[in-house]
Amino acid sequence: MCSRERERVERKSRVLVSACLLGVQCRYDGGSALVDTLLEIERERDYVPVCPEQLGGLPTPREKAHVQGGDGFDVLDGKATVMTERGQDVTAQFVRGAEEVLNMARALGVRKALLKEKSPSCGMTFVHRETGLAQGVGVTAALLMRHGIEVAGI
Repeated sequence: MCSRERERVERKSRVLVSACLLGVQCRYDGGSALVDTLLEIERERDYVPVCPEQLGGLPTPREKAHVQGGDGFDVLDGKATVMTERGQDVTAQFVRGAEEVLNMARALGVRKALLKEKSPSCGMTFVHRETGLAQGVGVTAALLMRHGIEVAGI
């Protein structure tokens, strides 16, 4: 790699991105949420794809889960849980996945994340099971925000 190319690569800012937004089939239902324009809009960025739920040890596909009793901040504080639709507690996996994403961000010097909306792990907002309304912050978004990483939703 020539020095000019190396300098251009080093200037690129790294951004954590929900892997499903980049076309990785890692959503709970085994699908993706590809946003084609991400690669066109952000050519000056190095994307770091992450799936907190997989990093936390959950399989794909997996049962849909919801935060109960609060939002991602409450989950991190032990005041809320993440439960599957059949009643399995997956709180530990969601927290572990968020911690792994934070570890990656720290190791790579990432200061910004672009995360999937309406997700109990990634989302800047998620759909509350009891009300059906979009509200709150997902577990990973909450942990990243607590550690000074700028989080945006898409």
